[in-house]
Amino acid sequence: MRISQFRFCRNVCKALAVAALGLIAADISTAADTVEVRIGTNGVVSDGPFFIANRKGYFKEQGITVKLVPFDSGPKMIAPLGAGQLDVAAGASSAGLYNAAARGIQIMIVADKGSTPPGYNYMPLLVRKALVDSGKVKSYKDLKGLKVAEAGQGGSPGSTLNEALKLGGLTYKDVEHVYMGYPQHVPALANGAVDASITTEPSTTQAVESGAAVRFSDDKVYPNQQVAVLLYGGDFIKRQPEVARKFMIAYIKAARFYNDALKDGRFAGPNAAEVISILAEDSNVKDKALYQKMVPNGINPNGRVNEASLTKDLQFYKDQGYLEHPIGLERVLDNSFVEHALKVLGPYKPKR
Repeated sequence: MRISQFRFCRNVCKALAVAALGLIAADISTAADTVEVRIGTNGVVSDGPFFIANRKGYFKEQGITVKLVPFDSGPKMIAPLGAGQLDVAAGASSAGLYNAAARGIQIMIVADKGSTPPGYNYMPLLVRKALVDSGKVKSYKDLKGLKVAEAGQGGSPGSTLNEALKLGGLTYKDVEHVYMGYPQHVPALANGAVDASITTEPSTTQAVESGAAVRFSDDKVYPNQQVAVLLYGGDFIKRQPEVARKFMIAYIKAARFYNDALKDGRFAGPNAAEVISILAEDSNVKDKALYQKMVPNGINPNGRVNEASLTKDLQFYKDQGYLEHPIGLERVLDNSFVEHALKVLGPYKPKR
């Protein structure tokens, strides 16, 4: 009896050992087949497709693991992206991007990352509530001479402000520009350090809910603006074109999942609860209740950027003297990755 028990144990141990070796070999094979992609992120809500693709396994499906590298602003990603230290990055369209390209730094706009389709004006003009209540600011022409906060000089928010000022017969130089991060806009409006601001969510909702400001503009001021874009580094495109194509497939799948969470200018679609949970886990905005109140950014579920908007903003940078050298949009735009992904995935069909 003891001998049979010994033989049984020996056979079981052999089987377990073989199985363990098989698992180890499978892990090694999987690791060898997986490519790491380094993504620069600000941790903002519009970085949602990165977080969704990671959590939902879309990157894994394409044989990709991602390393999310945090930055406190988009412009700081440009140098490491151009140097090949990052593969992918995202941020607002800016003069800095075009200036980098003019200097020979290979960075390409490849997809939409944040835009303002009808109902999704997530970057409005705010005006101090006291100025509106007193009647000092009734229309856009009343902004003349006021202090207006922006996140930085030479970015797409400046072009948004420029469009609003045009409605009052004003120019961009008719207001005083103050540059600070979006979270700082809220206390600056509250204490009167600035009179107005171009502010993104969730800071917009926080400023309005606190009573510091009111939304002064709607999505008709600059409809369908291409606020933020997805960027590929030139080294990534050149050395890993197939990985870059696979990354885009995962990204657009995530953008579509994000879109299924949207309805009537809110996170109120079929996927809303799951998307909010992912964003609260991975972005800088942790308060789930805040997502129910804020206006989400739009992201084209087919990935394409609004070229007309990018051209308008580029002209704005030129008019303000922000460009070091003349440059056209074609120098920084590559639609091929989106077009490849659409051939694989087909057009977007909203979840019902």
